Amino acid sequence: MAPTPLRRAVAVSLLIALLAPAACKSAGPEPGFAGPEISSTPTASTSPSPSASPSPSVQPSPAGFKTLQWYLERAPEFPAAPAPQRVKVPESASAMWLSRVPTTNKVAFITIDDGALSRKPEVIEFIRQAKIPVTMFLNSPAATKYTPYFKAIQEAGGMVENHTITHTSLKGKSYEFQKKEICGSADKLAKLFGRRPTLFRPPFGNKDATTLKAAHDCGAQAAFFWTQTVDKGIVRYQTSKKVVQPGDVLLMHFRPALMDDLLGALNAIYKSGLTPALLEDYIG
Repeated sequence: MAPTPLRRAVAVSLLIALLAPAACKSAGPEPGFAGPEISSTPTASTSPSPSASPSPSVQPSPAGFKTLQWYLERAPEFPAAPAPQRVKVPESASAMWLSRVPTTNKVAFITIDDGALSRKPEVIEFIRQAKIPVTMFLNSPAATKYTPYFKAIQEAGGMVENHTITHTSLKGKSYEFQKKEICGSADKLAKLFGRRPTLFRPPFGNKDATTLKAAHDCGAQAAFFWTQTVDKGIVRYQTSKKVVQPGDVLLMHFRPALMDDLLGALNAIYKSGLTPALLEDYIG
């Protein structure tokens, strides 16, 4: 029996219902639920790989780092120091007390104290190559612990003098206490460096009459204060005249910025029309 129009319509409807699910499975996601677009070509990362490390050969120098050559290029050139004028040491039971060497020569003196805090190796070469005359007032324990370092400066032209054992303020202490501090250090420094100190600087510059007597009895001809200090390359004047005068004694310490201090002292001496000289050539 031939199909009637009604049967054909029912058959078509059934066929459409069966094909609809298959069509939905083959279609892409609806626009409202589309995920992020993924490129088939990798893109460059904007952050370095965690395992990557820069080569040491291309690392920049630390900020503020200055080489030995940098200091040598900035050190002024001085004329030869004049012939020393030896200071006459009066006969006395006490060491002379000086903050300035009595001389008319156009010279100034660089002194470095302590020794325990910092001992950069480039200081040795700066002193050697720039021919800087320095006097080191050392505490004997530091000198004992770091003897090769201070011997290297001694070999470069520096001199070793006395700054006590324990760096204790001596003023007001008994004669026995002060003599032990000064003589004990002098004895040790003589053994270490082959020369007994003839100059003395009391810690902090603090002294009394007993200090000068004890220093004399331990072999010191003179004890020293200072006229300028230098720290972090800055020269601090002790008088209203912002100039280094003939015979002035500049004080600095074995601190991390000693290279800057030495250069600052040299420039101050040069601008004042003077030349650095060795303290022991004038006294001691």
